[in-house]
Amino acid sequence: MREILFVVGEASGDLHAGKVAESLRVMAPELKMVGVGGGHMRAAGVEIIEDVENLAVMGFAEVVRHIPKHYALLGRLRERINSGRVELVVLLDYPGFNLKVADVAKKAGVPVLYYITPQVWAWGAGRLPKLARVVTKAASILPFEEGLLRRHGVDATFVGHPLLDRAQSLPTQSEARAALGLPADGPILAVFPGSRRAELSRHLKPFMETATLLQSRIPGLHVVVSVAPTVQISEADCPFPRVHSASFTVLRAATAGLLKSGTTTLEAAVAGLPHVIGYRTSAITYAIARRLVKIPHIGLVNVVAHREVSREFVQDAFEPSRVADALMPLLEVHSAARADAEAGLSEVRGMLGTPGASERVAHMISELVATRPA
Repeated sequence: MREILFVVGEASGDLHAGKVAESLRVMAPELKMVGVGGGHMRAAGVEIIEDVENLAVMGFAEVVRHIPKHYALLGRLRERINSGRVELVVLLDYPGFNLKVADVAKKAGVPVLYYITPQVWAWGAGRLPKLARVVTKAASILPFEEGLLRRHGVDATFVGHPLLDRAQSLPTQSEARAALGLPADGPILAVFPGSRRAELSRHLKPFMETATLLQSRIPGLHVVVSVAPTVQISEADCPFPRVHSASFTVLRAATAGLLKSGTTTLEAAVAGLPHVIGYRTSAITYAIARRLVKIPHIGLVNVVAHREVSREFVQDAFEPSRVADALMPLLEVHSAARADAEAGLSEVRGMLGTPGASERVAHMISELVATRPA
C-alpha cells in the first residue's frame, strides 16, 4: 500500500499533524499514514516509526550533541522514501531537519507538502531558494507568510492558524475556574514557563520569583502553573498548583499571564488573556540569535501585530521586579493598560484566519495524491 509520510520534530507538531491525520482519515480512508511523531498522531491512526520525544531540542548549542541521532533517522527516512512506497511527504515545522527530508524527497521524485513553514521572516531567509526548489506546496499559518513565500517562488497558501480549531469551544472564565478548582472571584496569574527541559532550566526560577513577588504585593492573588505533558515539575521547584495538558483552560481561568515566547502567546491571544512575555536562553544561543534574527519582537503575538501588544523581557532584561511591575496593571480588571492589551489581542485574533486549518491541509494532501501519476 502506498503511504503518506508525516515528519514532525516536537510535541506541537505531533498535535497539529494528528488533527490533519484525523481529517485525512475521513476524506481518504484508503491511505496508509506513517510518520515521525507521538501520541496524537498515533491516536489518529498514524503508524509511528520514531517517537518525537527522542528528537525535541532547542537552541544552537543544544542541537549539536543530537546530530548523530538526527543523521541516523535521516538515513532511515531516505531508505523509506526511496523504496517507492511513499506517495507524499508531509512536513511540519522543524526546518533544520525537515528541509533535509524535503531534499531527499525531491531527489526521489516524491512531492512535499510543508505545513507550518520555517520562520524565514525572522531569520534564515537564505532558506527561501531551497524551499522553492524542494517544496511542492506550502500551507502557511500566519497571515503575512503566504505573500512572502510566493514572492520567492514557493507555492504557498494561507490556511489559517490551527489554534483556532482548538479554541472553538472555549470555557467561560467561571467555567474554567470551576474546572480547575480555583476561586470564582479575585485575581489569578497563569504561568507558562515552557514545554522543553532546556526552557524550564532557565525559566522556572525567575518565573517563580516573579509570581512570588506578585503574591506579596497583591493580597489574595492565586497562581497556577501550566505544565506540558512531556515534562514534570516538582513541588520543590514550583510551590504553586500545577496543571497538565489544559493550556486553554488555564488561560481562560486567569486574569493575566506570564508566558514564555512562542505559540503560547498566540494561545493567549485566542483566549483573550493579557500577558507579559519572558524568555531566557543560553548565552551562546542568544549571541548567535541576535546576529541572525531580523525582527524587532520575539513573541509571536507581537510579530503578527507588527507592534508590542504584550511587553517582552528577554535574557538579562528579565528581572522579576521589572516583570512584576509590568504585570501589576494587567491584574487590575479595570485598568487602562489591561483594556489596551485586550484590544490588541482581539486585533491579533482576527488576523489568524478562520477555523478549519486541519481540514484545509488534509484536502491539499488528497489533491496532491489524486494528481500524482498512477
